[in-house]
Amino acid sequence: MEKKQQIIENFKSAIKSTARSVSNIENLEVNFGGKTDQNKDLITIPEINDLSESEVTKTRAIADALSLKLRYSDFDILKNFEPKGETAKKLYEIAEKIRCEKIGSDEFLGVKKNLKNFYNKTQSQNINSQLEKISLFFENYLKKSILNLNTLDNLKDLQGIKDKYEKKIKKKINLLNENIHNQKIYNSLVSELLENFKLEEDLNPDKNQKDDKEKKGDNNKENDLQTKTEKEDKKIEEMAIEAQIPDAESLSKKSDDQEPLELEDAKTKSKGDERLSLNFDDSKYKVFTKEFDEVVKAEELESSIELTRLRENLDQQLQQLKFFISKLANKLQRKLLAKQNRSWNFDLEEGLLDTSKLTRIIIDPLNSLSFKKESDVEFKDTLVTLLIDNSGSMRGKPISVAAICADILSRTLERCGVKVEILGFTTCHWKGGQSREKWMKNNKPNFPGRLNDLRHIIYKSADIPWRQSKKNLGLMLKEGILKENIDGEALKWAFNKMIKRREERKILMVISDGAPVDDSTLSSNTTDYLENNLKNTVKLIENKSEIELLAIGIGHDVTRYYKNAIKITDIQDLGDVMINQLSELFTEKKNKVLH
Repeated sequence: MEKKQQIIENFKSAIKSTARSVSNIENLEVNFGGKTDQNKDLITIPEINDLSESEVTKTRAIADALSLKLRYSDFDILKNFEPKGETAKKLYEIAEKIRCEKIGSDEFLGVKKNLKNFYNKTQSQNINSQLEKISLFFENYLKKSILNLNTLDNLKDLQGIKDKYEKKIKKKINLLNENIHNQKIYNSLVSELLENFKLEEDLNPDKNQKDDKEKKGDNNKENDLQTKTEKEDKKIEEMAIEAQIPDAESLSKKSDDQEPLELEDAKTKSKGDERLSLNFDDSKYKVFTKEFDEVVKAEELESSIELTRLRENLDQQLQQLKFFISKLANKLQRKLLAKQNRSWNFDLEEGLLDTSKLTRIIIDPLNSLSFKKESDVEFKDTLVTLLIDNSGSMRGKPISVAAICADILSRTLERCGVKVEILGFTTCHWKGGQSREKWMKNNKPNFPGRLNDLRHIIYKSADIPWRQSKKNLGLMLKEGILKENIDGEALKWAFNKMIKRREERKILMVISDGAPVDDSTLSSNTTDYLENNLKNTVKLIENKSEIELLAIGIGHDVTRYYKNAIKITDIQDLGDVMINQLSELFTEKKNKVLH
């Protein structure tokens, strides 16, 4: 008996030593007995009564999990993003626990083995309450999606929970995986997710029924009024149809998403404008799969809290360049306004009152009032699209200056009545992502074509004012956003967006730091595969369309791809070059303007 106890004590001593090492807390106190718990310098593990395989596995896993949370979790950050409601808080804690276990599993092979052995045991616990079902499903879904464990397959009687919550988790899971090492973003994403769960409604149906009964009397009183209102709404709707006035729903849809407006404009273009569409089919260029490509708005890639933080970071850099920025913005604005050649039409029956003619009214009161109107400015019907390389090689100063200059141009051109669209291009993953995985599962066919998941980002739509989208530009500074660059397909995407627009003149400015690079694609095709596609795409746009294309190469000569291109060596020159290039375009001969 004493020998068995001594073995257990030796095991406990080993657990304590391991916990101190994993937690990185030299004086960590490890207690056995009582409820599983963890404080700043203390963890409590259930008592060990024997050294059966299941008991040893369980103890090791619990000790590792508690130690990892002490090592990788910042309590202040965790508290800052904590959601309301006891149930949501419990799930929030579970998500943070899984995050720490993922980091620890990647760093310590022994920890990974202990957690895997414990979690892969069959779930034998009785599940009674709805809360237990939700908690169990949530925890095991994260284990499967983040820790790559098949624990979800062992759970039964959770189909109803799965149907209710799985879609909501799926929307966030990729972002959670990408931000495992960034606790602030991860915690904020989990908090947002749990708010969308509406847990209190699901866990308190009796309360909801009681509230419904209390409201029933009031609702009955309102029924007659509601019926009357519905009749009035229907009458207004019929009148709107007769008068060809758009209903509220259609207006709402258009305000929520500007893309339908662009598509509508494209449909109403004259046949003469159809020549703008280009056939980009390149027999020598193919794509293995487009299944995992995405076009995404910047605000969908990060939480509002994180975007605000990133924008503050960008504003700090803008502050440092305040004089430089002001100088550039004023320079561009002066050039553009000078080219307006402002002229007025006088002696009109409506418009602005012509104060210079007031004297003749005083002399002869019978004279009618005279009005004037400013003549239209030609370049106001213009769209400028900035297509920014979001590749890993742009990290640091280049992407910061690109974001700053995009911000300057957007504000300045908007003041001059020019529409600005800001786009970025990169990939979802390094080294091929899901596209490469699919290729490998299909026995790796030779020369598969483009072999990575594209990510095209809309930072600012042309119809959205700078003030509403300025927060999005900070996303370019986000660690982990910048990956590979496949320029040819990005150009096609930007071009196809532009031709749907109604503006008469369209200018596409590309900011890049060199040749297209994607290791996954280039390792499975010829080394000039992406470069040749870029050249063909640029040639088509330059020779077969009336979209004006220009490029700025940061540290690299891009004249081998673009006719109208300039290279800068000092990153501080980017703003000046962008503004000079645009100014020159706006002053070029007017026959370039489309009719």
